[in-house]
Amino acid sequence: MINVVYTKDFYKSLKKKDKFIQEKARERIKLFREDPFNFLLKNHALIGEYENRRSFNVTGDYRILFYNLNENTVVLVDIGTHPELYE
Repeated sequence: MINVVYTKDFYKSLKKKDKFIQEKARERIKLFREDPFNFLLKNHALIGEYENRRSFNVTGDYRILFYNLNENTVVLVDIGTHPELYE
């Protein structure tokens, strides 16, 4: 199972989301911890200024940004829509 560490910025972003997104995020984080490459997550590497980061889906619009701290631990950095995160 993957260990997950949360940044303060992640918690702040999550608190600003509506209850539906917060619940979906919890569900997807649980799934991610059990199977990081489950097809529902669409876990993928990012490019450009986010080159050392990865992303997985919470819903069709919302994504969670993270990076690998080591082989068994990831750090969740932010949650938001594509425009909120990348533009």
